[in-house]
Amino acid sequence: MYGWIWRHLPGPAPVRALIALLLVLGVVYVLFQYVFPWAEPLLPFGNVTVDQGAGG
Repeated sequence: MYGWIWRHLPGPAPVRALIALLLVLGVVYVLFQYVFPWAEPLLPFGNVTVDQGAGG
């Protein structure tokens, strides 16, 4: 998959690397701004309980 993306990017290798970096940054932005906030209520990580063990 990454090879396919690399082959279809225009320009020489430095330009391709810059475009690939911008694509990665765009994907990370979309994940943090839209996908993760949408998925957070669906995940069970907010239901954490801590028992008082030995010594508490």
